[in-house]
Amino acid sequence: MKYSDIIIIGGGAAGLMAAIGAGSAMPSAGKGRQQRVTVLEKMPRPGRKIMITGKGRCNFTNVKSWNEFSSHIHPAPGLLKPAFYSLTPEKLSEMFVQAGLETVVERGDRAFPASHRAADVVDTLTSMARKAGADIICGKETVTIRPPENHTADNGGQVTDTDGRGSEETLFRIECADGSSYCCRRLIIATGGLSYPASGSTGDGLMWARQNGLAVRPTFPSLTAIVPDGYKATHISRGRKSHGPVAENPAGRQMRGHIDRSTPLSARGRALAGICLKNTGLTVKVDGCTVCDEFGDIEFTDGGLEGPLGFRVSRKCVNAIINGSKVSVCIDLKPAVSLEELEARISRLQQEIAKDRRSTGKDNREKFMILLGRLMPRELTAAFLLCNQGVDTESLARTLKCWKMDIAGYVGYERCVITAGGIDASEIVSRTMECRKIPGLYFAGEILDLDGDTGGYNLHIAFATGCLAGQSAAGSISQDRAFPSPQA
Repeated sequence: MKYSDIIIIGGGAAGLMAAIGAGSAMPSAGKGRQQRVTVLEKMPRPGRKIMITGKGRCNFTNVKSWNEFSSHIHPAPGLLKPAFYSLTPEKLSEMFVQAGLETVVERGDRAFPASHRAADVVDTLTSMARKAGADIICGKETVTIRPPENHTADNGGQVTDTDGRGSEETLFRIECADGSSYCCRRLIIATGGLSYPASGSTGDGLMWARQNGLAVRPTFPSLTAIVPDGYKATHISRGRKSHGPVAENPAGRQMRGHIDRSTPLSARGRALAGICLKNTGLTVKVDGCTVCDEFGDIEFTDGGLEGPLGFRVSRKCVNAIINGSKVSVCIDLKPAVSLEELEARISRLQQEIAKDRRSTGKDNREKFMILLGRLMPRELTAAFLLCNQGVDTESLARTLKCWKMDIAGYVGYERCVITAGGIDASEIVSRTMECRKIPGLYFAGEILDLDGDTGGYNLHIAFATGCLAGQSAAGSISQDRAFPSPQA
């Protein structure tokens, strides 16, 4: 059995930053004893999911102040607050700059590497972790975690070894799929959630948490495509109890409404896919009641309704669908004007078209198409008419102000950006990220019941909680009674 003072399971954003925080804060080793930080990553290389963030550009944080930043964090931003102030967006950016990675801030306070290459962020994090003294071992899939059999909580939840010898009763034990085993005095679990399982996020940490009696809030996909009714060629209709597969995820919740992204598009979906709508209003209704009004950009893709605005409302939509509610959205193509102003504008345009000599001999349908061309991008007109059959000059203004789409479902963990839900905040000491029930155990990143809007918030959650967990784990070791390392 191999020994390490601190073991971090998961080599993603949270795990790598935990290694940096732990290695930098690790107390100096005693004579004849080597302090060690080890990262166990099951994928062939660390930072796999970071590579696909921000469409490969890696929007690694958002430089808003806490008051603004916290309004983009769900469901309880208070859990993040100590970690945020421990590693603010400015401190994170400065850390990267000192490591040789230049950064830039773009619209919406979003920070990126100046190279716009996510690979540079991964390389920088990996280099920083190794310089801090961490061993990063890839291809190590953890299958079993055994907490210490003999520990007590002291000094606000820190571990005190009751026998002072570092026996097996005071150590975490980890078994890997290849038959190797490890033990450690402090354990940080940063295994991520369930989103993008191809990147290694398969919910392992959530399963271990449940097995050890920790409260796990129901998980569901967030920052994902929501799928309008009729957008896909085949899926179970809204009228039935479930839309798509119904299965339990590691948090024990039935996933009603999942429509796989690979499901073929319908004629309506093909007409909409590829269209981007700028400066658009979007209202979400759940069981007929408005739950949010947002403004921004929408993008229709092979998955459904996405883009910054679609992602922003997806959390509410997905959660409502899973709970069995009916969800619809209303797209406002003309949010800058009122209905009355739009009706007046349409009337003026009709008069102009009627007087235009080029309209001579054209029938009402042809004139209506000219009118649409004056009111929306040409590439949108065919899809607009396909989705709003029967619209005419009388109803046009109302339809432009409220293009209603019932939502049939959502794209699941296979392509969602983040997992909502996770380890309940009540299980975590927010000033250290330590588990209340199992001292010496820390959690960081997406595994926590913390998620943010699109715009760099989720990566900062991972970096900040990872750094605090690593620093706290290393700091707590100095409070233990000195004892020699067990033999490997």
